[in-house]
Amino acid sequence: MNAELSTSKLPDIAHMGMRATIGVIFIVHGFGKFGNPGFGGWISSMGIPAEMQIPIALAEFVPGILLLIGVLTRISGALLSIVMLGAIFLVKGATSLTGDKGYEFDLILLAASLVVIVSGPGRISISHLIKKIPRVLQ
Repeated sequence: MNAELSTSKLPDIAHMGMRATIGVIFIVHGFGKFGNPGFGGWISSMGIPAEMQIPIALAEFVPGILLLIGVLTRISGALLSIVMLGAIFLVKGATSLTGDKGYEFDLILLAASLVVIVSGPGRISISHLIKKIPRVLQ
């Protein structure tokens, strides 16, 4: 019976692990963009106003936190998917899957964000504990 119990919880643990990993990656990436003059200069060189530095950082940092704790995960996944599409097509140019300007890592994060949109927060999340949050907002 113990094996059945642990096996039945394994998908929930795996889903929470994936969600938390994506969250931590985006928290770290977003946090590194706050107050970083190098990032501001880099986006300016691509024709993006330097004033977009904070909104871009927030678009990664805040959804990362929400994914980590399991609140508003579908909305966060959607926002992060948009960020990843921007990274793939605007930043990397979607020209090479691998190499110096390869977008393989961005593609993995996009795929994982899409899985979160479809599957929601999972049972190991604050949304599941509260149970009063509408499904669309989970």
